[in-house]
Amino acid sequence: MANEPVHSDPAATTPHAAAHEHHHPTWQTYVKIGAILTAITVAEVWAYYIPSLVASRVFVPMLLIMSAVKFVTVVMFYMHLKYDHKLFRVLFTGPMLIAAITLISLLFLFGQLTAKFGN
Repeated sequence: MANEPVHSDPAATTPHAAAHEHHHPTWQTYVKIGAILTAITVAEVWAYYIPSLVASRVFVPMLLIMSAVKFVTVVMFYMHLKYDHKLFRVLFTGPMLIAAITLISLLFLFGQLTAKFGN
C-alpha cells in the first residue's frame, strides 16, 4: 500500500481513467484558429467598404453568418467546449439556439411591421 500513487482525484485510480482523458489542443491549433478569426474579421471589414455590397440585401445576413462562425469557433476552442462532456455542450447550445431563433423571429416580425406601416 505504501507504493501506490496518491491521487487527489479518485477517478484517476480507476481502470477507465485513461479512456476518459481529454485531448486539449496544442499552441499550433490556437495560432491556426487565431488566423482564421483574423481572416473572417478582415473579410467583415473589407465587405463594409464595398458600396454595392452594403446596399444589397445580402450584406446583413452575410455579416451575421460570419459573426456566428466566429462566435462558435471561440466557444468551441477557446472555451474548450469542444473537449468537454457532451452534456455541457447541450446545456450551452440548447438555450443559445432558442435565443437565436427568438432573435431572428423578432427581426422578421418587426421587419414586416415596418414594411407594412411605412416606418
